[in-house]
Amino acid sequence: MYHFSGSVAQQAAGSTRLLEPKGPEGRGTDQEAMLFQRCTWCGTAMYHRLLCPVCQGSDLRTERSAGFGTVRHSTVLHRNTPAARNVSLIEMAEGFVVRGRVMGPPIGIHSGDRVRLSTAEDPVRGEPVFQLVDEPLRAWT
Repeated sequence: MYHFSGSVAQQAAGSTRLLEPKGPEGRGTDQEAMLFQRCTWCGTAMYHRLLCPVCQGSDLRTERSAGFGTVRHSTVLHRNTPAARNVSLIEMAEGFVVRGRVMGPPIGIHSGDRVRLSTAEDPVRGEPVFQLVDEPLRAWT
């Protein structure tokens, strides 16, 4: 049985990380950047892929995301952690979707909330962490 090794795919893509800190000499700062790929043939933006999901092209260029997006779906998980946490699908302004965590009370995160990138990589789970841009005005929740 063959088991996929991520290191081979990362070497083929030419980069070992898609989440890199912004700052001089590779030092992390308060704001970090998320890198994504864009297909040079059809222009589709995607996150962490080897081939374009639309045209199956392998000529992908790496770009830096502005870090702003919208929550498309959020789920509260209670397993394998002492406290509840959320897992959200974030549609970024550049057009790709990424799975990450939004800081705040898990029950208070809804579809359509605007978020911005807080930390490019959570040290425990390795997922991007976002925070709400503005508090939602929900009087009836």
